[in-house]
Amino acid sequence: MAVDRLERINSLLKRVIAEGMFTVMQGDSVPPGFITVTGVKCGKDLRDATVGISVFGDDALKETAIQHLRHNARKFQALVNKEVRLKFTPRLLFQLDRSLEKGDEVLAILNNLDGQPDAT
Repeated sequence: MAVDRLERINSLLKRVIAEGMFTVMQGDSVPPGFITVTGVKCGKDLRDATVGISVFGDDALKETAIQHLRHNARKFQALVNKEVRLKFTPRLLFQLDRSLEKGDEVLAILNNLDGQPDAT
């Protein structure tokens, strides 16, 4: 399978899951507005897909959000099956993506360095 096709499928799944967040997670204890789909990575056989999730809030809210997403994984799979025409509907595995937090930490460090005079 061409890499370009796999990238397009990943992008399509990311969009479908992100758009379906408000319908699937409606009435949940974690507001869907706090959840961001950062990326999707499908396996080459399209049977499994890892969904990267970023959650705005403290660690307890992040863990609760991941648990609720994993609990609702079948609903997301049904949504993907309905919206995307594939031979197999991939099993979705939701994982917490902390790359945005790490990026914020690096930016904070760089901002602190800009405010300090040179030591040389």
